[in-house]
Amino acid sequence: MIQDLVDVQLGNTSELSSSDLDTVMGKLNEVVDIGAIKPPLAGNIVDIVADIILSDTDVTPVANTLLNMTSAVGDTMDFQGQSVTLTAPSLALSVSNVDSQQFSGLTFGVFASDPLPDTDATISLPSELNNFFTPGERNTTRVQFQFYGTQELFQEPPTVNATEGNWTLNSYIVSASINNSHVSNLKDQVVVNFRHQQPKKPDNKVQCVFWDFQKNGGQGGWNSRGCKSTGSSANQTRCLCDHLTHFAVLLDVSRSGAGDTDTYILTVISYVGCGISSIFLGITLLTYVAFEKLRQDHPSKILINLSSALLGSTMLFLLNPWLSSFSNYGLCIATAAALHYFLLASFTWMGLEAVHMYLALVKVFNIYIPSYILKFCAVGWGNVIYWMTNCLFLSLFPSCWLHDDVFFYTTWVAFALLILLCNLSVFVVVLIQIKHMQVNKTSTSSRSILSDVRAVASLTVLLGLTWSMGFFSFGPGKVVMMYLFCIFNTMQGFCVFFFHCLMKENVRKQWRIHLCCGRFRLSDYSGTYPFNPHNFTVSSGHQRKYNLMEKQTVTIFS
Repeated sequence: MIQDLVDVQLGNTSELSSSDLDTVMGKLNEVVDIGAIKPPLAGNIVDIVADIILSDTDVTPVANTLLNMTSAVGDTMDFQGQSVTLTAPSLALSVSNVDSQQFSGLTFGVFASDPLPDTDATISLPSELNNFFTPGERNTTRVQFQFYGTQELFQEPPTVNATEGNWTLNSYIVSASINNSHVSNLKDQVVVNFRHQQPKKPDNKVQCVFWDFQKNGGQGGWNSRGCKSTGSSANQTRCLCDHLTHFAVLLDVSRSGAGDTDTYILTVISYVGCGISSIFLGITLLTYVAFEKLRQDHPSKILINLSSALLGSTMLFLLNPWLSSFSNYGLCIATAAALHYFLLASFTWMGLEAVHMYLALVKVFNIYIPSYILKFCAVGWGNVIYWMTNCLFLSLFPSCWLHDDVFFYTTWVAFALLILLCNLSVFVVVLIQIKHMQVNKTSTSSRSILSDVRAVASLTVLLGLTWSMGFFSFGPGKVVMMYLFCIFNTMQGFCVFFFHCLMKENVRKQWRIHLCCGRFRLSDYSGTYPFNPHNFTVSSGHQRKYNLMEKQTVTIFS
């Protein structure tokens, strides 16, 4: 009767309505709850389940119910002999009664004949499982295997940990269970072999996972706990797991290209570097905000805004794994939006640094711009909102970061590339100015050369030129460039502190005035700047002095 209901409904349309699905599920539960099920009836139930999951019906709300129902059919089936196997399109159920006293392991395999003979999946159970057999049933224990050739029952909600990449299911699903037993923490692990549905590229990563029924608020989701990959080729992956459930292989198709070992090392470097940068960016901000004499000029105010944007991006990067672990879609969107915003703001302020340098260093006319810093703030913090609004309306954050390649490259990569090209142009102009200064000098001391190098390094940090390494992370030197990119950019905050706090004499004097005691404390600070050979003058009606190292623009007369 249930089969007739399903056939009638699917004969008229390609999917069951929500009410029809509820009716079918209710009747199936009634049949399964009866008790012992004969193989013919069990075969009908398996056929019905296969018809439902192969239709266009949205089975996500009842996925876990269908999985548990299929397991219940295997556990309660009454059959003669040692084993029975039931098959349907994209679904197979195999049940074996084993003698626990002689159990030495068991292997289940699924083989395909079309288009070519091959093994889709195998799962091998260790002899250690006899420790989990129910004491009252030690003479005959039932072991059940399931195979799913479709992914419809295993769909996660649209939220994935951003730090784990963009994973997609790349194998069929196979499961094993023992009736009335929960198997976990096996020392002799379960061996599962999978054939990939799509060939794995050399740069792709794989992950062995199991279906966690409790994840995502009881809707289910993939979890890698207790599973690991011990070998993967283009077409196959071998997994070891210390428990029994539904297993599969995920393929990372995100924009990452390092191996597992390199990825782990890069992740550690990223977190350590961002942690260090966050601390020293905080010190930099406290220093410039607390001491009024340090924030009286435009460069210092721009530096405060740049440090704020960098601190926001590094802190969100550190908190992202924790925030996304809640599997809350709204929180995921908010996290991705905030991280995207602060990254874009950081690059915008790097670009504004270059604009200020150009106006102060290259332009020969003294241009007065009213509300100079206010206009910079409007661009640095407000212009980015336009990009963010487009992204949010287009729902680009299904994985706590930019998921769509088109918008990833247009709203992030293209924007960063544009800023870097402009900053590189200003950087070249500054190098030319330094070169001209060296040519005009009668002699060049080692101290002067060191000061020039320090000035160039400082500008490299402020303009964010090290981010350009990301555009060269391909080819044979890809991994090396990824390491350099990771090290230099996660330490950008520390470099800001080093060049614009630790190496600046006026900052050190403020520290000694307000933070030191005894003979290290200064009683007075005049605010005058010592002579620096890197101060040079350009004029046209108005005269201006610009310090390459300290980036202090001082009007001499007007």
